Amino acid sequence: MSQHDAVLSDQLNLRVAERVREEIARRRISRQHLADEARISLSTLEKALSGHRPFTLATIIRLEQAMGFELRDQTETEKPKLAISNGHAAEELGSYSRAAVSWLEGTFLTLRPSFGNHGDIFAYCTDIVWDAGNAHLKFEERERTDASFSQRGCVSVPHLSGHVYLVTNTSGQYRMAVLSRPSIAGEMYGILTTLRAGQGAQLTPVSVPLVLVPMKVFEAPVFGRITRLDQAYDQYSRFLNKTIGDGYASFVMS
Repeated sequence: MSQHDAVLSDQLNLRVAERVREEIARRRISRQHLADEARISLSTLEKALSGHRPFTLATIIRLEQAMGFELRDQTETEKPKLAISNGHAAEELGSYSRAAVSWLEGTFLTLRPSFGNHGDIFAYCTDIVWDAGNAHLKFEERERTDASFSQRGCVSVPHLSGHVYLVTNTSGQYRMAVLSRPSIAGEMYGILTTLRAGQGAQLTPVSVPLVLVPMKVFEAPVFGRITRLDQAYDQYSRFLNKTIGDGYASFVMS
């Protein structure tokens, strides 16, 4: 493999993808336009942004030339942030072993309110698995209709709060879900704090109720934007309403 064919680590792929998406939004250009300017195929760009294919150094260099700024300001020389000790997660993630959190592993239907359509529900998958190389749980989203915004990151399970945290950190920009420990049926309820796209390139902080339900609960789960006309709406809505209704989370206004 040549130097230009080399691929970035998962952490750096996340950072590069986020910076490219933000620049596309800021400049209000299409992905096709950026691909043309960088002399790469649209398919290559979209697969890299969605996490289905890692960025190669050659692709990064072409994107940097097209956009006029450095994407590799913290490259492979960056030191790992999460120390590994005796098969336990780092202290900042809760110092857990795999055996202690094995009950969290699985595939979950993830439900939250739609950002763009009042009353609608956004449904997708979240996989939580053990990352043997880094000795901690990790999560990854899929089946999102806006695949380029699918998130992945670390799972923190501290003893003190009794909650589960799904954390994405991209170049210092955080997106976090705070969830209850699973119920007897395996559901986790809480809130998601992230950024939503506003007009033009504007990004606005937003927090919404969030539910993760074990996929095995559903015979034929439906993904995407669920409206009141969809058969799954009532069932999904009942799960989502429990977040606030049963006191798993609250929104405080002055």
